[in-house]
Amino acid sequence: MKTLIWLRNRWPTALALGATALTFGGGESGEAVTSFAGTLLILPLLYLVVAKLERREATWPGLLAGIVLVFVLRLLDVIEPAVVYSGLALVVLIWGAVDGHLRASGELRLQALGMLGFGALALAGLILDPDVGRYAVAAGWFLHGVWDFVHLKRDKVVARSFAEWCGVVDIVIAAELVFKL
Repeated sequence: MKTLIWLRNRWPTALALGATALTFGGGESGEAVTSFAGTLLILPLLYLVVAKLERREATWPGLLAGIVLVFVLRLLDVIEPAVVYSGLALVVLIWGAVDGHLRASGELRLQALGMLGFGALALAGLILDPDVGRYAVAAGWFLHGVWDFVHLKRDKVVARSFAEWCGVVDIVIAAELVFKL
């Protein structure tokens, strides 16, 4: 009975493993690295937005909106999702600076630093040769997984279920980038 309760409580992990199974099989190396580099920006942006709003319940709807935006932008093929996410992050940072929240909130400052760090790794993945860039992108995904588990332990910023789900997704994708492509 305890095992069933434990498994029921691990639904974010099961969902993450199911979602990452969809990424296996994935395409030419350079194309996959570019895709994963752009998608990497969704993760710290979501933390940044949720920290700015101070509404953990916005986590899952924010993720869904981010995923829909990626699909629409890729379908339209007008602008790279990474450019849009970088612009959105800049808007949130300026908003936080103007209203004083960035100065007053240690959590928002931490998320801003995370956005910059993970953004730098994603950018490195986009500008470096794909054979080298994939390791920068893999490092970004792996380190964001660590970031998620730290936030899960701290019980801060995003929904706990999201932190667990995202941590598992991030680690699996990092491994895929290193070992599979």
